[in-house]
Amino acid sequence: MADTRLTLAKIWLAQHPQTQTFTIKPLAGDASFRRYFRVSTPERSYVLMDAPPEKEDVSPFIQVCDWLSQSGIHVPKIVVQDKAAGFLLLQDFGDTTWSVYFSKNKEIDDLFNDALRQLHQLQHAKLTLGLPTFDMQRMTNEIELYLDWYLPHIKNHTPNEDERKQFIQSLTPLLESVANIPKAPVHLDYHSRNLMVPDNGLPLGVIDFQDAVIGPITYDLASLLYDCYQDYPEDERQKWSKHFFAGLGEGFQSCFGDFETWHQALRQTSLQRHIKVLGIFARLAHRDGKTQFIDEIPLTHKHCLQELDALGLQVPLLNA
Repeated sequence: MADTRLTLAKIWLAQHPQTQTFTIKPLAGDASFRRYFRVSTPERSYVLMDAPPEKEDVSPFIQVCDWLSQSGIHVPKIVVQDKAAGFLLLQDFGDTTWSVYFSKNKEIDDLFNDALRQLHQLQHAKLTLGLPTFDMQRMTNEIELYLDWYLPHIKNHTPNEDERKQFIQSLTPLLESVANIPKAPVHLDYHSRNLMVPDNGLPLGVIDFQDAVIGPITYDLASLLYDCYQDYPEDERQKWSKHFFAGLGEGFQSCFGDFETWHQALRQTSLQRHIKVLGIFARLAHRDGKTQFIDEIPLTHKHCLQELDALGLQVPLLNA
């Protein structure tokens, strides 16, 4: 079957002076309809984002990218953009994600230091664009993915209306606590597969940021420390949580009072995120045919159970 988008991409690339002579090969995709290709020229390499306009709008990516770059976050430069065609030519950060680096080099203190530095910078960035709010309704919609996709497709159980109601009611106090956490700009997917270790060293390259929101100041750190793709020791997580809390600044620190309250809020945020991610992984596998995400479910479920235990919660359909 002909790849029409790839043919269009090659025609598009040939029109630009940076890529008149090039080779192109596919890179790993993400959890959307976007695809990525490495475009190699005699001078340098680039990354091509292919976002079919009828399925993906590149405008949020461009807007958030520009804002993050102006805020000092190390995001890829946009070399050429074509919103109507759905093509972006981007700076190439290479192939080494944090996840890949960690699998080969267990010493990652420098990565954590840089990731937390950039995260503090993000949270203090001056907002020059409108970002969606991560609120109760959004969190409720997200945990319902667990009921709609994870239980039916992974556990072969379709919850009835009473079960759905009990599940949401039992988690409502948690969601309310997360909703009351002080707000800041949030990347929303700040984890080991979206942080790149460039060949020329730090700073980390930050990617996949187009879904940025205003949300809990704990959210991105929870994504990083309680990563769906990594299983760090709890004492290591607490070390970096303390490091981050110490750098929050008195304004945010005073909202929590002490580290224990802060870290409990972090675990609450992580639990909400992991319930959502279980639903998303199941949906990616069973609706979108991305069956590789089934392999990620056991660790995410393990994190869920650990968080329930740490927070002393009993949730129907989740404590299993």
